[in-house]
Amino acid sequence: MSPSAPFLNASEAASQLGVSIKALRLYEQQGLVTPGRTAAGYRVYGPKQMDRAGEIVALRALGLSLAQVARVLDGDSRSLATALATHESALNEELQDLVQKLDRIRCVRADLARGQMPVDGELTRLVDRARMSVEFALPWPWGGERFELRDIRPLNYIIGSLGSGKTRLALRLAETLPGAVFLGLDRRRNNGVAALDLLNGDASLKSRVDQAMDWLIDEGATESRALTTLLAELEADGPAALVVDMIEQDLDAATQEALITFLRLRASAGMRPLFLMTRSSAILDLAAVGPDDAIILCPANHSAPVRVAPYPGAPGYEAVATCLATPEVRARIARRPEATAGEATICKPQARALRDP
Repeated sequence: MSPSAPFLNASEAASQLGVSIKALRLYEQQGLVTPGRTAAGYRVYGPKQMDRAGEIVALRALGLSLAQVARVLDGDSRSLATALATHESALNEELQDLVQKLDRIRCVRADLARGQMPVDGELTRLVDRARMSVEFALPWPWGGERFELRDIRPLNYIIGSLGSGKTRLALRLAETLPGAVFLGLDRRRNNGVAALDLLNGDASLKSRVDQAMDWLIDEGATESRALTTLLAELEADGPAALVVDMIEQDLDAATQEALITFLRLRASAGMRPLFLMTRSSAILDLAAVGPDDAIILCPANHSAPVRVAPYPGAPGYEAVATCLATPEVRARIARRPEATAGEATICKPQARALRDP
C-alpha cells in the first residue's frame, strides 16, 4: 500500500478487506492488529494496519485458526506449511474438475463437427455450477404446495417460530436430496447410526476430528461430547449433504461462534451443503451472512418456506431476526435444548406455542 494512502475508518477498512467490522474487532481483541485512534477515540486503519490485516485475512482464508494466525505472524512456518499443503490439494481437485469439463467440451465440439448434436442434458453438465437443487411437495402442516430450492449454498440455515414446520421441512429435504443424511437431536443419522460410532475403527476420521477439535479450541471452543459428535459427522465421508437439527444443542456461546467460523471457512473451500436448523444468533449472525450462505424461513402462518435476503427491509428479514435468540437465551438453550414454556419467548408470541411436529 502506498505511504500516502488515506487512513480508513473501521467500516471502510472492513469493506476494502472483504470482512465484517466484527471480524476486525476480533482481530484487535486477539492482539493481531492494532488500529490507530482519532482525537475523538475512533478507530482508524493506516497503510501498516491494512497490510497487517490483509495478511490476517489471507491466512484465515487458508483455514488457519486465530491462534495459528498469531503463530505464523510471529514467524512459525509449520502452521502455514500445513495450510498451504491443504490449499494446494484443494486447487488440484479443482484443476482436475476443470480438465474433465474441458475434455467434455472438446468431445461435444468433435461431435458437432461430425454433425451430431449433444445428447439430452449434456449442455447442462458442461455449464454446471456444481450446486444442488431440489423440488418436492411440502408435507403437513402445509397443503402440498410445490417447494423449489435452486442454487443450494454450502451453508443453509432453516429458521422459524415454534410450530412453523421447520423440522418437517428439514426431514423432507434429507429425504429428497440425493445422498443426504438427517442428524436428529439425539445425534443419530436417519438410518439409526450414532455419530460417535463412526469414529470406531476409523483412524483417518479420528485424525480429522482431532485436527478440527484442536482448531476450534484455538478459537475458544470448549471440548465436549456434543462437539465431538458434530465433528464426527462433519468430517465423515459419504453423505452428499447433511441436515442438522438444532446445531447449537449443548454447545456454549463461545463454541457456537467458533463452530460457525470453522464452517464458513470450510464453505469457502467448497464443502458439501449443510442445512442447519437454528435459533441462535451466534450460528446465524445476520451481519456475517455472505455468498456461501442462504436463509430459509418457515413463516408462522404456514405459508410456503421462503429464502430471505440478509439485510433489513428485505421480505421476511424481521421475522428471521425475531426468531434468533440473544446470548442469554442461547446459554439457556445449550443447557436444556428441549421445549419448555419459556422457549416461546425466543420468537414473538404465537397464538399457539406448539413444538415443531
